[in-house]
Amino acid sequence: MESRVTEYDFPPTLTRIRFGRGLLDKLGEYTRPCGGTALLVCGHTSARGNGALGQALASLEAAGVRAYVIDGITPQSTAVDAAAAQARATRADVIVGIGGGSVLDAAKATAVAVAHGPSGPLVGTILTPHADCLPVVAVPTTAGSGAEVTKGAIITDTARGLKSGIRGFDVFPKIALVDPALTDTQPRGVAMTSGFDAVTHAIEALAARSSRPHTDTIARQALDLLPDALRRIAAGHCSSETRDRMAFGAVLGGILVASASTCLPHRMQQAMGTPDRPGPTHGQGLALLYPAWLESLQQAAPEAAARVADALRTDSTREAVAQLLTLTDLRRSLRSVGYGPEDIPGFVARITGNIDNDPHPDPDTTLITSIYERAL
Repeated sequence: MESRVTEYDFPPTLTRIRFGRGLLDKLGEYTRPCGGTALLVCGHTSARGNGALGQALASLEAAGVRAYVIDGITPQSTAVDAAAAQARATRADVIVGIGGGSVLDAAKATAVAVAHGPSGPLVGTILTPHADCLPVVAVPTTAGSGAEVTKGAIITDTARGLKSGIRGFDVFPKIALVDPALTDTQPRGVAMTSGFDAVTHAIEALAARSSRPHTDTIARQALDLLPDALRRIAAGHCSSETRDRMAFGAVLGGILVASASTCLPHRMQQAMGTPDRPGPTHGQGLALLYPAWLESLQQAAPEAAARVADALRTDSTREAVAQLLTLTDLRRSLRSVGYGPEDIPGFVARITGNIDNDPHPDPDTTLITSIYERAL
């Protein structure tokens, strides 16, 4: 294909990434240089139930790190601000996040709120760097979001009912400890939705206007790993090697989000949730929208669609993704989860972020409305 090498900047990667089985036992070793007091945040049940929380606390204690725990954190501004208040009260030196993408986003937002103030008004903004922002050690327990290496924290400002990102270099975790063993106990449904999220990061990085030769290379490697691993897990072949490939592909996807951002499906999915009606999970929401977006992409931006098809080694990206969604039990319509035409104006009104990164020639509200309508 035609070369697209031009003059451009390589975006910085500010997170130190450590990947390998058994790394959770070294959490204390990597956290201690950040300080002697940690606020550890995790989700409602999984980290405690699968033993990860106990393992993490033992490692921190052995390294001389005193840990205060908040379990059950949610990506809501009220929860984030409460966690930030506890971080201040305990004089925490570092935030440790253990969980899926939502937990890691809440951990990153907590660190930001300690320095920048209440998190709600920060939603939808790009931060100016602040010297007092706390470091974050991110430990993902799912393979999908890539939140352990990105400069965004997706949370909901409960006052405005707005779900969007807090973005900026302060949001990058200082360290990502990616231990694929933590994904071994992932329920199949979680593995499917989070894994599809990782696939979309690679697809959108290839299609995006901000794509560059180095992101294309990373995206192609991710697409060599992720769809095949997702098919294997969907079929029940959950070997440690397959889990490792999923986890590594998810990290690559996170690097792509940090470097090339995402396209319309991510903006559109985030707009589907409100505090009163959270809607489907992120991965489920993307699955609902993807066939319609890919169909539109093929018609309006065939060069971008061709780059993705070439990486997937297929003649039709839409058909390849549709088959993957069928295998993973994610092929649904908006109507099947309770949405109708009457919901679309609200979705469109809540769109935030940079829609111009999408390869469609004129990404506007008319286009966005048409994609939602196709997804019904």
